[in-house]
Amino acid sequence: MKILLINGHPDKESYNHALAASYKKGVTASGSEFQEINICDLTFNPNLEFGYRKRTELEPDLLKAQESIKWADHIVWVYPIWWGSVPAIMKGFLDRVLLPGFAFEKIEGSVWWDKLLTGKTSRIICTMDQPTWYYRWINGKPSHTAMKKLTMNFIGVKKVRITSIGPLRLSKSTFREKWLQKAEKLGFQNK
Repeated sequence: MKILLINGHPDKESYNHALAASYKKGVTASGSEFQEINICDLTFNPNLEFGYRKRTELEPDLLKAQESIKWADHIVWVYPIWWGSVPAIMKGFLDRVLLPGFAFEKIEGSVWWDKLLTGKTSRIICTMDQPTWYYRWINGKPSHTAMKKLTMNFIGVKKVRITSIGPLRLSKSTFREKWLQKAEKLGFQNK
């Protein structure tokens, strides 16, 4: 299996980067093919300046990211939930990379579209500072819906699993270590 891990946390010293490293360790031990994108390492304008009215040329890092997404069978997203959503740099990455003609294509004269990235699966590993049950049942899990249904499913990625970790703030080292081990196991299982 070809696995692509995309890390959306802008801070390389974050727990999200430790989760990504644990997942990568598991994939490496499994013998699967692996590529990684740390969005914070890319050079690109995160703004889709003209929307879809006028094309903004993709920077080399974004062209390479598109190649990696095409290559992958399984895409793993690691990011924190901030203000109920993904970090700004990750949102900019999504806006700039998942473009018409690459990720989807509008059908002329219709409200429907063709999904161009079918056949892929995905795993979302996200952290939060609130209990996961509270995020789901009280706050309505907005980023889960946005990433799973309005992004991944929109472009054809159907099987999307979500691993929510929280509350992270004020958590003990045993809690964090347990999740690092779980991330490594998910990587080894290619999930």
